Amino acid sequence: MGAGSAFPKYPADDGAHAQLIDVAKEWAAAIVSNDAALIARFMADEWAIVSESGLTTKEEFLALVRSGDLTHSAMEFISRPRIRVHGDTAVFTARATNTAHYRGRRFDADEWTTDVFVREGGRWRCVLSHITSAAPAPPPE
Repeated sequence: MGAGSAFPKYPADDGAHAQLIDVAKEWAAAIVSNDAALIARFMADEWAIVSESGLTTKEEFLALVRSGDLTHSAMEFISRPRIRVHGDTAVFTARATNTAHYRGRRFDADEWTTDVFVREGGRWRCVLSHITSAAPAPPPE
């Protein structure tokens, strides 16, 4: 989800898709910056992430970032996102890779991510993120 990620161009009249792509890229850059205050700007107060380790709240996640226990050095979308807008709610799904460090241990992830956004005061904020490890590519035939 890094700044160098290429996303498809949507028609000019599809403003919500373009906004969500911009938000996703900016949020990825914020995560890689390891700046908890900047990351928090993209999250609703009730945000949580669901992963193989269970549910983590916004405050738990940001506390890990603030402490330096959790850092990210890379985050990039590697698939075209699937975006569905339902009024002031949107679902953004894409395959992404990231490199994180948790308490000094490096983790390289290849995941399918789904973020649920709600438009509040003209801004999209994420209320829920869900990550699932991507299956390895089949060996070449």
